[in-house]
Amino acid sequence: MRTWFGVVRIEARRMACCLLKSTFALAAVVAAGATAALAQPAEAGGEASLKLPDLSQVSFFNGAIDGHRLLLIGILFCIFGLAFGMAIYMRLKNLPVHRAMREISELIYETCKTYLVTQGKFILLLWVFIAVIILLYFGVLQHMEAMRVAIILGFSLVGIAGSYGVAWFGIRVNTFANSRTAFASLPGKPYPVYQIPLEAGMSIGMMLISVELLIMLFILLFVPGDYAGPCFIGFAIGESLGAAALRIAGGIFTKIADIGSDLMKIVFKIKEDDARNPGVIADCTGDNAGDSVGPSADGFETYGVTGVALITFILLGVKSPSVQVQLLVWIFVMRVMMLISSSGSYFLNAAIAKARFGNADEMNFESPLTSLVWLTSIVSIALTYLVSYFVIPELGGDTSQWWKLATIISCGTLAGALIPELVKSFTSVESRHVKEVVISAQEGGASLGILSGFVAGNFSAYYLGLAMMLLMAVAYYMSGMGLALAAGMLAPAVFAFGLVAFGFLGMGPVTIAVDSYGPVTDNAQSVYELSLIEQVPNVEAEIKKDFAMAVNFDRAKYLLEANDGAGNTFKATAKPVLIGTAVVGATTMIFSIIMALTDGLTANVDKLSLLHAPFFLGLITGGAMIYWFTGASTQAVTTGAYRAVEFIKANIKLEGAEKASVADSKKVVEICTKYAQKGMLNIFIAVFFGTLAFAFVEPFFFIGYLISIAIFGLYQAIFMADAGAAWDNAKKIVEVVMKQKGTPLHDATIIGDTVGDPFKDTSSVALNPVIKFTTLFGLLAVELAVTLTRDHGATITNVLALVFFAVSFTFVYRSFYSMRIRSGGAE
Repeated sequence: MRTWFGVVRIEARRMACCLLKSTFALAAVVAAGATAALAQPAEAGGEASLKLPDLSQVSFFNGAIDGHRLLLIGILFCIFGLAFGMAIYMRLKNLPVHRAMREISELIYETCKTYLVTQGKFILLLWVFIAVIILLYFGVLQHMEAMRVAIILGFSLVGIAGSYGVAWFGIRVNTFANSRTAFASLPGKPYPVYQIPLEAGMSIGMMLISVELLIMLFILLFVPGDYAGPCFIGFAIGESLGAAALRIAGGIFTKIADIGSDLMKIVFKIKEDDARNPGVIADCTGDNAGDSVGPSADGFETYGVTGVALITFILLGVKSPSVQVQLLVWIFVMRVMMLISSSGSYFLNAAIAKARFGNADEMNFESPLTSLVWLTSIVSIALTYLVSYFVIPELGGDTSQWWKLATIISCGTLAGALIPELVKSFTSVESRHVKEVVISAQEGGASLGILSGFVAGNFSAYYLGLAMMLLMAVAYYMSGMGLALAAGMLAPAVFAFGLVAFGFLGMGPVTIAVDSYGPVTDNAQSVYELSLIEQVPNVEAEIKKDFAMAVNFDRAKYLLEANDGAGNTFKATAKPVLIGTAVVGATTMIFSIIMALTDGLTANVDKLSLLHAPFFLGLITGGAMIYWFTGASTQAVTTGAYRAVEFIKANIKLEGAEKASVADSKKVVEICTKYAQKGMLNIFIAVFFGTLAFAFVEPFFFIGYLISIAIFGLYQAIFMADAGAAWDNAKKIVEVVMKQKGTPLHDATIIGDTVGDPFKDTSSVALNPVIKFTTLFGLLAVELAVTLTRDHGATITNVLALVFFAVSFTFVYRSFYSMRIRSGGAE
């Protein structure tokens, strides 16, 4: 452990030097360009200057309560959500578990904790970049008072802390739940094996949504209106940075470990999660780093950024202060309803599932998860209409807008259930596409199996893309039914698209719960094998005496493997929901930039056209960035996995050892951490300076760029996520249904799965926070560019664009050439 800490400290110092040098260079370049602007004080502009209206000026429920007091009640529901999450946390912690399994889960938690501490320090280093831009733009160019700048910086740290905190909570819950799930499998009944991972997921989901909503309500209710804009923007940027770092680095880490561990099954013909394999502990840590930390931070950021996007639109695009208050209160009441509908649906579904499967010997693990998603969607839609009727019975004198707005949100809520159903068609163990992967591999080995996975991914992108388009088209149609006139709203279609993204999240805790189900089921298998429970002397008699429970080891292993297949499927279903939210929500954020550049859609609107060459060139450039990112993130996995495999092959001991040494296991974790951070550093700096460069080229070039990365990113992410999940569950069919472990067919599907690993858990999932971070940071970047051009001329911005692009391109180059596996194996 000391060696590991030493290596991490050295690596952190090296990265810190690199970061600080780049940051000071950036500060010097931008400050030089800002010199002339210093002599000309300007009003603080942009989203940070937005002022919230007085929420108490509008009454609701026939004058019974004003908006401020109504939202104060929402805080009580947040407290309920926090209590709900903590109650499940304590219940899971107190569930029975054998000491051999508990020791493994605590070892996994300790390595996860060390990983998170390392990542926390790394995120703070990355925050320095953001802090420099915030200080230069708001403090130097906009001459904003020191207190307002400090608030933006402070709330950016609050955003980071929120993403980081819920990620830590998620890891702690999941590492309780993994050993409890493994132990609950021993009697051979399926229901407890399903129940515990779902409870863990609901605990995380309720805690995540409650914390995010509590912070935003605090800003809305207790921060003075003229300071709320800076708070929201700082909060959104911070949580976006935290999520991007944890998602990208976690995705790289987990797939290095997973590939390194999986390939040993082929090389040495050993079983899944063999305790002698030093890569297995790293794989378990990676399951949490990639499939728990990443999604938790990503989900927290998604809900926050979507809310900030809608708040910004309402304040920019709606003229009447009273209508602004109505819409702001309405969307936050809808968020409170999210907690109510999810918790109520969870309890109802749990009662139904227990009645159906509580004493059953067989169950389809996907069945109650599917019913939970659909039940929550139906309840959420019903509550959306009911609450909208009472909260906004009239809007700007129009008494029909409540059901029209409720319909728009319901399009997104329906998508939150429909998209997982479509994803299952391409990723479930029951899917014809996944079975096609297995059939192809039977005759054509890994090659045809991989090609069939590509087919599944491509088809899924078609169907999911059309589904999103149709639901957004319905929202667009509804937005044209008097919303602009009633609300005095500019671009109501853009607001409708933002509400669709909002509706995507309408059953937030459940979406997070079914996503978090996967890492628990995956870890439960590993904990079972690593505990060597079957080799503990007199273990059956001991369990019978201490826990009054008869055990069936073969049955337990079968249930854990089958449940992992369901976990794979539902991990896959949440990914398109989050990426879809990022893309649809980015539309609303981009509109904020367009409003600023066109002076409220009164000037330069003709430049938002293919006839304006810079706009078209921006569309082309965005696609290039998406494909580079895919390659860079995969390259980090490839190089790290090479080093992990190299170490494991040299140090694995198959004779005379029951399990790998702790030192060897930690060495693999060290390798994963090292390459995760190296890959993340290259990617972050390239994205950061690339965003600055393209914003400085020309503002409408940048608009095209943002639209492009959203569209390219959407389809790239769906394709990669679903292809990867198809390969993963094809392997699961061979292992569980066909029982052909150790055969050439099994080897072929393992190879397919290792190809799919960075597809589904690294590149695809990280595109979501990258799109949102680029869009959010782009708000500052383009305002910085416009201000410099106005105050100092176009020459300085053109020069800075070249400088920033040179820095970005350097790290694009490094993301391959400093990461590649050199001939002879030397770095």
